[in-house]
Amino acid sequence: MRNLAVFGTASDVGKSIVATALCRIFRNAGIDVAPFKAQNMSNNSGVTPDGYEIGRAQIVQAEAARVVPTADMNPVLLKPNTDTGAQVVLQGKVAANRSAREYFGNTATWAEKAFESLQKLERQYEMLVIEGAGSCAELNLRDRDFVNFRTAKEADAGVILVADIDRGGVFAQVAGTLSILLPEERARVKGVIINRFRGDATLFDQGIRIIEDLAGVPVLGVVPYFRGISIDVEDAVPLQAVVDPSGRPDPGKTSIAVLYFPHISNFTDFGVFDPMEHIEVHYLHHPKNLDGYQAVILPGSKNVRGDLAWLHDRGWGRFLQRFRENEGMVVGICGGYQMLGRVISDPLGLEGPAGKSGALGFLPVETVLQQNKHLYNAKGYLLDDRDVSVSGYEIHMGETMCVGETKPLLEVVSRNNKPESGYDGAVSHDGKVLGTYFHGIFDGKDFREWFLKQLDPEYVPIGSSIDKDREYDRLAEHFEDNLDMEAVYGIVNRES
Repeated sequence: MRNLAVFGTASDVGKSIVATALCRIFRNAGIDVAPFKAQNMSNNSGVTPDGYEIGRAQIVQAEAARVVPTADMNPVLLKPNTDTGAQVVLQGKVAANRSAREYFGNTATWAEKAFESLQKLERQYEMLVIEGAGSCAELNLRDRDFVNFRTAKEADAGVILVADIDRGGVFAQVAGTLSILLPEERARVKGVIINRFRGDATLFDQGIRIIEDLAGVPVLGVVPYFRGISIDVEDAVPLQAVVDPSGRPDPGKTSIAVLYFPHISNFTDFGVFDPMEHIEVHYLHHPKNLDGYQAVILPGSKNVRGDLAWLHDRGWGRFLQRFRENEGMVVGICGGYQMLGRVISDPLGLEGPAGKSGALGFLPVETVLQQNKHLYNAKGYLLDDRDVSVSGYEIHMGETMCVGETKPLLEVVSRNNKPESGYDGAVSHDGKVLGTYFHGIFDGKDFREWFLKQLDPEYVPIGSSIDKDREYDRLAEHFEDNLDMEAVYGIVNRES
């Protein structure tokens, strides 16, 4: 049995979700499979059980494969913190900050570590589902790209090419990609998946024949666009998210606004609300009157002072202040928590020019960014109500200290499965401003229901929480129903 690589004709064609589906399909078939992505660029990351940071997509794929996520599954993670630079996380730990020019100037070190992790996984698992990055045919990066065909060669993997018909130009996507590959690269491509089809797929039968003639390999399936399956996406606010709606919030629903920072991170914190018909979440980029919302959330950020400056420049401060005066609930998570304080200092210039910034002043706390990154899976409970259990994960370089009379939001009882006594976050005296470092805090039923009860005293749980394992099975069923799985198994069982 060979490894299988899922590459794309472009970014955001659905590589991650295809790889996730295949991980669950193969696992359900009894194959000991695990995911791998040599390099990921995303501010949507998570923490492995042993305390390492990797892309959220590989955590999702590991969950789909029913294996424990490890740093080797995403050995190089780039977390953009400016338009031209990123923090480099190498095998789960921060290694450097690099501009794009510096990073791509010499990728040999990163490739060496990536292939080291690949070989380690190959010794542990029967098969790997390998996800590529962006387009697999970026000619200007060919000599530096170790994520796509160099990884496929290293892993001796057959390649499935994914194209997105929803964005149009699917024939050009496939034919153009294949036409500029090197002969040895094209020889690795064993099939094509047409993703995100809307409508009657039989109307594309002629299109399948045309693509097969152009590609010289089979179309393995035409996968319909799906809704109602809740799977975390990789690195962008979901396409179905409501961004800057023109109207007011629905008065019949509990309405939550999430500020859409330029460097927003870990937006999956709010995905748990998606299937709840009585909850609406709006992502707001442009300042607006917040009347009608019950809560405003300041999410995580990969450039906290930069996004704070954006918030001030856009004039968000006065809208938030008015919302606060009207006793709306304001919540800050990670970077958003830091913004709710008084001052954010970055003396080492970890996320931009060294210096300090005045924050919103909603909580009497101050933050200093430090060299070491905190990476924890943590558990605890609400300090004011020990019956409300809380869990989440921490990814932050800031140390936040109380500088006035306030109290923590949470009491922490364990980090990375080790007992620990401590506190997290802060809460205002009136209970209307909350700050925490816990990403994923809404995923837990106890805290989520407590929070929604604060927004609506009449709130009654409707039993709409997500069974993640069942969602992975539903995703696998959707792809199995629309792929030629016999042909897919032929690729992974090939003899040459």
